[in-house]
Amino acid sequence: MNVTEEIKKYITSQPEPKRSDMQELHRLIPQVMPKCKLWFLDGKDDKGKTVSNPNIGYGSYSIKYADGTTREFYQIGLSANTTGISVYILGIKDKKYLAQTYGKKLGKASVTGYCIKFKTIKDINIDILEAAIRDGVEITNKTN
Repeated sequence: MNVTEEIKKYITSQPEPKRSDMQELHRLIPQVMPKCKLWFLDGKDDKGKTVSNPNIGYGSYSIKYADGTTREFYQIGLSANTTGISVYILGIKDKKYLAQTYGKKLGKASVTGYCIKFKTIKDINIDILEAAIRDGVEITNKTN
């Protein structure tokens, strides 16, 4: 199964209204990041043990570790969780930036470090979420 098929299967496995919200976000994010690399992580480690929720990833940047090694990873992540949906904006060094810049404008969402978590799209201002994604990608691209 290719990445596009895995993503479709993952989204369609979600109950409504989460499914429709994730489909909407899956349409929006590539509009913000045209021609971005698509990722799908099933949440399992090398031994097949579940270690996280499955994630859809968009874009690409290099994570730089303290020992000097690097690893390619996605810039924006999308995942279903037990209470709703999480959008991850990775690569921003200042862990307070998203909360301070977008937290109050987003609506009913919790913003911590690099994660924006909300129950449904109708609870948030989608234009502000899109601006946060654009901003995060721009910041990451400048620092990588």
